[in-house]
Amino acid sequence: MARQAKGQGAPICQQHLPFRPWSDPVLSRLPGLKPVEPGDWLRRDEAFAPQMALRDALLATRRDEVLRLDPGAEAAARALLEAVLEEISGKDGYRRAGEAVTCPDGRRVTIDRADPLLTAGRLVQEDLVLMQRRPGESAHLMRGAVVCFPASWTLAEKFNRPLAAIHTPVAVYSDDMARRVQRLFDGLRLGRPIWRANAFLYEDPALFQPRREDAPRPAPSPGARWLRMERQVLRRLEAVEDTVVFSIHTWVLDATCLSPEDRAALGGGPEGAARA
Repeated sequence: MARQAKGQGAPICQQHLPFRPWSDPVLSRLPGLKPVEPGDWLRRDEAFAPQMALRDALLATRRDEVLRLDPGAEAAARALLEAVLEEISGKDGYRRAGEAVTCPDGRRVTIDRADPLLTAGRLVQEDLVLMQRRPGESAHLMRGAVVCFPASWTLAEKFNRPLAAIHTPVAVYSDDMARRVQRLFDGLRLGRPIWRANAFLYEDPALFQPRREDAPRPAPSPGARWLRMERQVLRRLEAVEDTVVFSIHTWVLDATCLSPEDRAALGGGPEGAARA
C-alpha cells in the first residue's frame, strides 16, 4: 500500500470535473492531444488550499522523494520558475510584491531563484517536470522535477532517464509509441503547448502515492470508490533549447458520484479512458 505523507489524512478531493476524457472523441484515444488555450497552462480549482498545504508539507519533510534537479539543468529550472511567475501574474488571487508572492490561499511564498523548483512547486497545484535533450543525445531525459502527487510511480526511478525508460511499466507504451512520443517532443513549437488527460479508478484517494516499478498497483476492485484524473500539458520552454515542461494537474473525486455509464467507460481497459 502507498505510504501516507505527514498531513495526508482526510481525502483531498474536488467536487466536480472540468472535462470527462472518456467521453471526448479526441482525449479518449492515445495519445489524445489538444491545444492549450492562451492563459490555460496552469489551473486553480476548489482544492487549491488543501493541495498546496500538502505540497508544502511534502517539500518540507520529504524533499528527496518529491524534488530532484540535475546540476546541468539549473538554467532550465530557473527559466521554468520565470514562466510560472509570468503565467500567474495578474490572475485572480495572486499578488506579487517584489520578491514574494501571496497565493490565493493566503500563503506568502518568497521567490528563491537559487531553489527554483521548490519555489515553483509552492506556487501552483501542478507537478512540474523538466524533460531536456542535450546536444548529441537522441532522447529527452527527466533532468528535474517537483512531483508531490505521483500516481503509482517514484521520482527516484524516473530521474535522469529517457522517455522510453520512464514509461517501461506502461503496457501500451510500445517501441512504436516511444518513437511517436519522441517525435512529438521534437516537434513541439514555442507558444503552442498541448495537453492530454488520463483517468483511473483507485482504492485509495491519497494524492501522494509513490510505488516502485517492481511493485505495480493492483487492479482496482469493481467497487473502487475514487476517481483520479490528470491533465498533462507539454510546453516547450522558450528560454532553454530542447527543453519541454511536462505539467500535471491532479483531480480526485468520489467515484460514487459518477454515472453507471462513466464507471463502465473507466473500466474499459487500455483503449478507454483508464490509460496512462
